[in-house]
Amino acid sequence: LVWLLVLSLAWLGPALGGEDEDEEVIEEEEKKEDDVLSDEIKEEDNVLVLHEHNFARALSEHQLLLVEFYAPWCGHCQQLAPAFAQAATELRNESSPARLGKVDATAQTALATEFGITSYPTLKLFRDGNRTHPLAYTGRMDSQGIVRWMQRRAGPSATLLQDTDTIAAFINSQDLVVVGFFKDLRGEAAQAFFEVAAEMVDVTFGVAEAAELFQVYGLSADTVCLFKKFDERQTNFPVDLARGLDTAELTRLLRIHSLQLVMEFTNEVQPIPSPVTVHGSWLPCPQPPSPPPQTSNQIFGAKIPHHMLLFLNSSSPEQLSLRDGFRAAAGGFRGQVRWPHGRDMEGGFGIPQPQCPLFPAQVLFVVVDVTGHGADVLPFFGMTAADAPTLRLVKMENNRKYQMEQDNFSDLAIRTFIQAVLDGKVKPHLLSEEPPEDWDTRPVKVLVGKTFEQVAFDETKNVFVKFYAPWCPHCQAMAAAWEELAERYKDREDIVIAEMDSTANELENITIHGYPTLHYFPAGPGRKMVEYKSTRDVETFSKFLENGGMLPEEPP
Repeated sequence: LVWLLVLSLAWLGPALGGEDEDEEVIEEEEKKEDDVLSDEIKEEDNVLVLHEHNFARALSEHQLLLVEFYAPWCGHCQQLAPAFAQAATELRNESSPARLGKVDATAQTALATEFGITSYPTLKLFRDGNRTHPLAYTGRMDSQGIVRWMQRRAGPSATLLQDTDTIAAFINSQDLVVVGFFKDLRGEAAQAFFEVAAEMVDVTFGVAEAAELFQVYGLSADTVCLFKKFDERQTNFPVDLARGLDTAELTRLLRIHSLQLVMEFTNEVQPIPSPVTVHGSWLPCPQPPSPPPQTSNQIFGAKIPHHMLLFLNSSSPEQLSLRDGFRAAAGGFRGQVRWPHGRDMEGGFGIPQPQCPLFPAQVLFVVVDVTGHGADVLPFFGMTAADAPTLRLVKMENNRKYQMEQDNFSDLAIRTFIQAVLDGKVKPHLLSEEPPEDWDTRPVKVLVGKTFEQVAFDETKNVFVKFYAPWCPHCQAMAAAWEELAERYKDREDIVIAEMDSTANELENITIHGYPTLHYFPAGPGRKMVEYKSTRDVETFSKFLENGGMLPEEPP
């Protein structure tokens, strides 16, 4: 009996112990599940960690909540994370009503669907618990930019200026300030002004309604005034009585006239973690190791459609003297607003352009030092420092570049050249490499600007072209598939697989907005072009080619 009892205990012992462990595991899993289902709000580095069960509570507890919808694998999200956490800490330390939160959109799919999240990171501002109309974040993607943007929404967006001493001190406090003069601060025009002030967080705004202040600054009606310590000191933008104050229009005007008449592409830097776009910028791509110059935010943020660039060597006094003629030419193209009924807005610059009903063609003048930070942009123009001094005009909507036949730096010659480009009388200057000797001996044919037309529009061939950038990681990732595709079709006389480096070669009628871009040029007359937008793998490419430049319909 004793031995039987011992054997029984020996057999039951581990089983009993295992049962305890199983109970512990179950309890742990239940605890984790309760955590997820709970509306408790946890924090990481002062950032609220949100999910579908605590989101409503977070909105109810925080008057202003900026939420980042992110993906754990997203490089841009990882890059933003330290700045986002720093901004959250700063706002909390100053006891601001504004808080920051984050949602893993790949795990919280219901929230991602509800708020239409299609890219990462996406930042949205929720105010007063309203989850139906969140405001898209429009500020800079760094800690200082986030803090300023939130501060403008947490407090008054413009300082109330009540007497002459206060407004004079306000105007002299910075190089550039904006003051809105309104006879009724509760009127629609003033409210629109406050909206603009909330968005333009990099500019200081004030507001005044005292009649004596109108008189001091020579005003008789509601007017927005831009005060600067450079160029002209006061620029007035009267509120149109019939149209009221349009927020987008006022923002654009303030951006344009906040710039110096001639901008210097400087060496000062600030951190900007968001990527530089390929389209609408002549900054080098990819983003250079050192951050872009401080003036780049102003230069590209103003959305001025044409940039006139003077490349010079700052170590040469002779070249520096060319800035005088360049500046003299700039005044006539800064722009003057013309309302639809024909009245010019006060404070505009230069000669109005009657042919444009609202905004004349705007041109921003920029001096680029080829020995400074400007050296980074030279490859975009196919230039070297030895080409200075020289002039280029860039049309920002498609990055088309225009060059004088013979550089002439007089203000008259510059004005004449710009007007000819604006009138469509000058053809763009297109970059092209020389074709490699073996361009057609490998399975993937190498195209350049000079050879593109004759290959892509060969009426006897179906040509599939990859437009790429050497630095682009997406291009690098699909390189092997493109080579395999070319190997598969190398013996087909009617199919050509090709590629072109679009950073070094440009085409007159085809603009590449992102990398990689894939275009199919079918055989036959008509210069047809089909953009490929499906999966980038060999089998899908093959189906596309075998089906004559379209993918076969899959069965339901």
